[in-house]
Amino acid sequence: MAALSRRRRKRLVWQLFPAFALVILIALGAAGLHVSHALKAFYLRQTIDHLQGLGRLVEQSVAAEPLVMSAELQALAQRLGRGAGVRVTLIAPDGQVLADSDELPTQMDNHANRPEVRQALLGAVGSELRYSHTLLRNLIYVAVPVERDGRIVGCVRTALAATDIEENLRTIHQRMLAGGLGAALLAALISLGLARRISRPLEEIRRGAERFAQGDLGRRLPVEGSAEIASLAEALNLMAAQLDERLQTMLSQRNEQEAVLGSMVEGVLAVDTDERLIRINSAAASLLGVDGTAAQGRVIHEVVRKADLQRFVARALNSSRPVEGDMVLHGARGELFLQAHGSPLRDSHGRNIGALVVLNDVTRLRRLERIRSDFVANVSHELKTPITAIRGFVETLLDGALDKPEDARRFLDIILRQSERLHSIIEDLLALSRIEQESERGGLEVQEGPLQPVLAAAIQVCEPAATAKALRVRLVCPEGLSAAMSAPLLEQALVNLIDNAVKYSPPGKDILVEAGGDDEGVLIRVRDWGVGISREHLPRLFERFYRVDKARSRKQGGTGLGLAIVKHIVQAHGGQISVESTPGEGSTFSLRLPRRRAERPGNSRA
Repeated sequence: MAALSRRRRKRLVWQLFPAFALVILIALGAAGLHVSHALKAFYLRQTIDHLQGLGRLVEQSVAAEPLVMSAELQALAQRLGRGAGVRVTLIAPDGQVLADSDELPTQMDNHANRPEVRQALLGAVGSELRYSHTLLRNLIYVAVPVERDGRIVGCVRTALAATDIEENLRTIHQRMLAGGLGAALLAALISLGLARRISRPLEEIRRGAERFAQGDLGRRLPVEGSAEIASLAEALNLMAAQLDERLQTMLSQRNEQEAVLGSMVEGVLAVDTDERLIRINSAAASLLGVDGTAAQGRVIHEVVRKADLQRFVARALNSSRPVEGDMVLHGARGELFLQAHGSPLRDSHGRNIGALVVLNDVTRLRRLERIRSDFVANVSHELKTPITAIRGFVETLLDGALDKPEDARRFLDIILRQSERLHSIIEDLLALSRIEQESERGGLEVQEGPLQPVLAAAIQVCEPAATAKALRVRLVCPEGLSAAMSAPLLEQALVNLIDNAVKYSPPGKDILVEAGGDDEGVLIRVRDWGVGISREHLPRLFERFYRVDKARSRKQGGTGLGLAIVKHIVQAHGGQISVESTPGEGSTFSLRLPRRRAERPGNSRA
């Protein structure tokens, strides 16, 4: 396309030549026009003076004749006209034609309204160049007043055809045109040679400029030729050097900017005053669920259909100061809590060209805040219950129950149970905190060891409670199965799961503890055929203090932290825990332990 455009453009020589030729033609035309007008005025003045002289002679010739229409006056006019070679007309003061050398006076109109006649009848010499409808050609008219005894008694008008003047001017115009064409041709040849001399070094400069435009800024133009062309080559060389330096600087800055924006975890988007996206980094595209490349240049309403974000962008554009706001977006990634900061975007002259919006994903912080708030509320509630009971029964004892041994012993038993419950809650909290800290520091020590003894030890701990309910705990585990584990922690997790199975299984049922291995790791299952758990409770089952049936859980003596401890122990091993349950049919808890524990296992506070 660029090559086609260059072919269509004219070369310098063909731009200079028409310009020079046009200037010469305009100059010659203007000079010829001026000379033509001057010659025409000269010839016209000469003719008017000649006609005026003839008019004075005619005036003297008719001085002795009465100025009335007569054959004698007509004959005199014809004789004078033939002798002088002009048309002679005698006119009365009222404009009536008395005699005419070329026409009969009776057939001629009144001439009172003729400009030259009006001037002559006023005592001045009148002249006029106009077309004669009588003779059907251009004539030059000159009228001279005829005075007798100090008064004007008529006028003598002489006329001559303008054909001679026009013929002379036509001949002069032809000669001027021929001379002008010759001068133009000579000037064109001179301008053509001059243009070629100028264009040769400019052609080399053009080729060098094309190299610069293609990015070849390393080669320089030769500095030669006239002072102007040499200065132009030096200026282009300097421009190329500065352009190369600036391009390198801009490229470096752009790469740095791209690296900074790309590595930012905050979402950054810039919009112009029409709310069109100027820039959006990968973090913002990920948060908003859009294609960053396709989004640029489009109106934000078309790209992001989030009313909160659209309102915030509009507020940032309409404000001259930084603005802040919180918003919640719902999308494929679920619920996102974003903290937005907006500020005006200005150019180098301080004019407002849009707004810059920075989005911080505070979803995890908000969830942690909510978990912390729930945790504090749950801990306060769980601690308050036994403390309230202990305080109430102590006050009862102090109020006189000590004097009744049976009531006092019963109250003390209740106080003991509540203190044990309080102790269990605190122990579980401390254990949970210890597991989290070790997991975060990556300090959980694991060793490869046989798995069957750990499972058997956990079953042994829960055996008394199971026997009391006529439950049988069965173990299915290959003797050679081993795992990378912390045996005490894993045993604690299994004790919690088996204990729950014992608590929520009806008498006479079985509890199955089985383990197996594959290429991915070790899978441990604890299965019961108890009351089961409804589907809506499964997602929150491993949260701290979460109970499916709060009244039954407290009656069974649970702290609400057992499954949370199990979850964190499994995660500390780099594993995963899941549950499957059907109300009335029982539950199956599955622990997946990897062959080797990850260096920094994921940690989620529930």
